Amino acid sequence: MSFKESTNRFFKQCKRVLRVAKKPDKEEYINFSKVTALGIVIIGVIGFVIVLITQVIGL
Repeated sequence: MSFKESTNRFFKQCKRVLRVAKKPDKEEYINFSKVTALGIVIIGVIGFVIVLITQVIGL
């Protein structure tokens, strides 16, 4: 496959993705933000528990 053919195929795939993609509405954006915030909180709690355990054990 030549460079020109692979470039054309890449741009066709990009066009297809952009045609299918849509801007999220307000409700979808809020739900995505809630899930992201929950994930950050869970990771923070896990990190805090690990630090707490290591301090109690004395490592």
